[in-house]
Amino acid sequence: MTRVKTFVTLTLLGGLAVVLPIAIFVLLFQWLFGQISEIVAPAVVWLEAHTEFKDTLARLVVIALILSSCFLIGLLVKTSIGHWLHHHVDHWLGRLAPGYSTIKDLVLQFIGGGGEGVLSGPVARVRIHGADNPLAVTAIVTSQHASGDMTVYVPTAPVPTSGFVFHVPAECVEILPGVTVEAAMKTIVACGAGSANLLAAPAKLPGKQEGYTQAGSSPV
Repeated sequence: MTRVKTFVTLTLLGGLAVVLPIAIFVLLFQWLFGQISEIVAPAVVWLEAHTEFKDTLARLVVIALILSSCFLIGLLVKTSIGHWLHHHVDHWLGRLAPGYSTIKDLVLQFIGGGGEGVLSGPVARVRIHGADNPLAVTAIVTSQHASGDMTVYVPTAPVPTSGFVFHVPAECVEILPGVTVEAAMKTIVACGAGSANLLAAPAKLPGKQEGYTQAGSSPV
């Protein structure tokens, strides 16, 4: 009886492991499509009134137009004039709109912003309770101070957009030069799964890290 119960339980869990990710993905897609549909609703109403496109097709057309606009803007900012304009708009929005810089940094990180985000520093294994304490966390170095101390960001699982900031001495930090931020984030989202391969990468004690300024500053 016990063997039958174990077989049924394991088989059911195996089925759930296959079905649940698909179901969650479908529900997430439906929710996201609903949110986007609300945002583009005025444009959809206009499109339905002036063209032959109706309902869902009209929504898809509007979304396609928005994506096309993003593509054209992307092409524009690759030009010298577009880059100059984007730089100045970014500068003023960062000064006038609270939270804009943080949102921009997070977006750049998760779509691959070419190392321009706040989380563009090296991945490290950090002993937040002291170099002699074996407890360590996966972190991202965000600043190196003139004293040699470091500021690190420790993401929380499974949502790495929230976390903690620690200021630690250099001897508590082991840089993992062979580990990318994307690889580290995958282990955070997976609640630690895959960390064995991550931490198997050779580590090195930090010296002066390139791309960091004095205490309290951000990566450049």
